[in-house]
Amino acid sequence: MRIIRYDADGTVRWGVLDQDGTVRAAEGDPYEGLRPGTPVGDVSRVRLRAPVTPSKIVCVGRNYADHAAEFGNPVPKEPLLFLKPPSSIAGPGDEVVYPSLSGRLDPEAELVVVIGTRGRRVAAEDAMSLVFGYTIGNDVTARDIQKSDPQWTRGKGFDTFCPLGPWVDTEFDPADVRVTCTVGGEVRQDGRTRDFIFDIPTLIAYVTAFSTLEPGDIIMTGTPPGVRPVQPGDTMTIAVEGLGELSNPVVSETA
Repeated sequence: MRIIRYDADGTVRWGVLDQDGTVRAAEGDPYEGLRPGTPVGDVSRVRLRAPVTPSKIVCVGRNYADHAAEFGNPVPKEPLLFLKPPSSIAGPGDEVVYPSLSGRLDPEAELVVVIGTRGRRVAAEDAMSLVFGYTIGNDVTARDIQKSDPQWTRGKGFDTFCPLGPWVDTEFDPADVRVTCTVGGEVRQDGRTRDFIFDIPTLIAYVTAFSTLEPGDIIMTGTPPGVRPVQPGDTMTIAVEGLGELSNPVVSETA
């Protein structure tokens, strides 16, 4: 099942996307049994929003060895985590604002795990029982600010710096899929999830060892090599094989 959030008469609602592209209004809670309802129309005729409303956005740094190497960083011996604020979330097609405080803006293509069941101190062998589904994310980064600060909160946390979407797929298999970032028709980042340093069960176990994951929370699993900066006027397209595409234009900050 593909779960979406979409605008309907000024209200953001949950929906289900059929295989033929028809959006259906959803009944119930997405994490407690969502039921497809009345057809709304083709997905091309609705405005999609970020398909999750997380209390926590947990991100994993340097989870591909080649990405660590391209910035001259060591491969971590255990997951390197940071958080993005929920205020950084943007949806499909939303503008990503290039902040005036930064001189370098980088997209980072990522597979995103969506949590469906509350979990604390979950062993790796049980971790997948927490997973609701998967979506696509872009860990937008003000690289110069990230490098200048001892912590990554500012460089990763600006408003619009976490595009997510276009939907959550509850039946997706993330074991070995291609993850890319394309800008202006040029494929820049290109990797496969089989090259994760830390796999998804390991990440879930590591996170829940110190923090309770709630339904709707997400884990961004890290980005492959090929990171390069973008400029206002560019459009970033993040694709995960078999899951879809997420595109967002870059715009200059206005007063």
